[in-house]
Amino acid sequence: MKKYQVFTVLALLLISFCFTIPIIGFHGVMNKIKNHNTDAIPSYSYSIWNFYEKFQYQSPNTPKKAIGSLENMLQARAEIGVASIPVWKVSLEAPNYPKEAFPDGIPVFFHFDGYSGDVQEMNTINHYIGMYPMEHGGQFERKIVPYFFLLLTLMMLGYLYLKNKYSWLLMVVPIILPIAFLADYAGWLYWYGHNMQEWGAFTIKPFMPTVFGDGKVAQFTTHSYPTVGYYILVIVSILSILAVFSKLKEQRK
Repeated sequence: MKKYQVFTVLALLLISFCFTIPIIGFHGVMNKIKNHNTDAIPSYSYSIWNFYEKFQYQSPNTPKKAIGSLENMLQARAEIGVASIPVWKVSLEAPNYPKEAFPDGIPVFFHFDGYSGDVQEMNTINHYIGMYPMEHGGQFERKIVPYFFLLLTLMMLGYLYLKNKYSWLLMVVPIILPIAFLADYAGWLYWYGHNMQEWGAFTIKPFMPTVFGDGKVAQFTTHSYPTVGYYILVIVSILSILAVFSKLKEQRK
């Protein structure tokens, strides 16, 4: 196997394991849960969620007996997040959320296809300050993301075998994906911060929520940082760059 193929295969395995498989395998399940149509959830979606749940945040509010089983989570009516690897984490701290009871504050995790963590509690806080619920943003992105990752996977597979000198264009998307995610994330944060509503308990002037680092909103301290999924995207980007340069070097020989 040639160098560029090694780099591409490694990047492809990471993308497939962390994103493509869980995103496609769990696609539509959250809507079925929301619409109380759990009988329509495919059996493979249960297996996928149960496996990937091992890599997810465990809320202290989740019943111990339900952890690790989507079926038990549904029976317990516990809060359920998507299966894919989370990319970004935001947590809030406030005096009414003591560290003893909430060691991680109120954390929520942003995925390509949805959210996980204490989303309901975060939405309650958002409502309190006049901000839209989390599910309001990124609806278009969540609709297309399964097809996006399927296409991305096929493009990377194509790069393995195509000899065309322009085949490097197939690797542009995985190269820029970390930046693209961050740009989309920041754009939605701006939208949320500049579309405050009157239903809040008090009025907050339009603001830009913290994209990276620590910030403050009303009496809440915010923490916004990348999590494991984002670092995987960076690794995939680096591997993709190495694959492109390796192939271009080989083609010059």
